Amino acid sequence: MRAKIPAWRIMVTSDIMMTMSVRPRELPAGEFKAKCLAVLDEVERTRRSVVVTKRGRPIAQVVPLPATESRSLEGSLLYEEDILSPIDSEWDAEA
Repeated sequence: MRAKIPAWRIMVTSDIMMTMSVRPRELPAGEFKAKCLAVLDEVERTRRSVVVTKRGRPIAQVVPLPATESRSLEGSLLYEEDILSPIDSEWDAEA
């Protein structure tokens, strides 16, 4: 007997909330081991969970992380004209 895995997604449109049942894909542990990186790419791309099973029983679930905004690095770098030329101040190396 397989354990029932809850699989619900909530979709909000205007002022109405709807729920849809979406069954996650099941994958035997041996196949997950062999295709782990491809499965992770699939979860990221499709945003759909994958349940890993062992002897037909669910043992783990791979879920996509919430999408994050990519931050721009624009304006975060400083530009120095010549970092190798001598500076215009005097200093004492022995002090």
